[in-house]
Amino acid sequence: ILVASAMLVPALTLPIAAARGQVPKGNAWGFGNRDTPLEGTPAWGDRAVRAHMNLVENLPTYAVLVLIAHAIGATYATTAIGGGIFLGARVLHAAVYIAGVPYIRTAAFGLCQLGNLIYLWQIAVHGGAGY
Repeated sequence: ILVASAMLVPALTLPIAAARGQVPKGNAWGFGNRDTPLEGTPAWGDRAVRAHMNLVENLPTYAVLVLIAHAIGATYATTAIGGGIFLGARVLHAAVYIAGVPYIRTAAFGLCQLGNLIYLWQIAVHGGAGY
């Protein structure tokens, strides 16, 4: 699940590239030095950038929790569920963010955090058991 979550990062560059490619000279801008902002990108393309950056900013926290849980042997069915929640919510978050659906986007982000909290809880319980 961690690998799939990490692979979502480059996958989310595809809608960004598609949006920028729709702008006149957008492909040339993308292959250039990008010294100036690209004007005229559709709103969904700007949202795709923000969805991508949100994942980039939040994936390290999830990765640290997964790696700690693995290192201390606190990986159970519960953490697998937490991972599934995290990954599913990240996909949903990106989709509704790009589509411009605000309230579901916020709820999906909350589910991502729930996935993190499940891992944190298992780490705390396992660590509290004397391991």
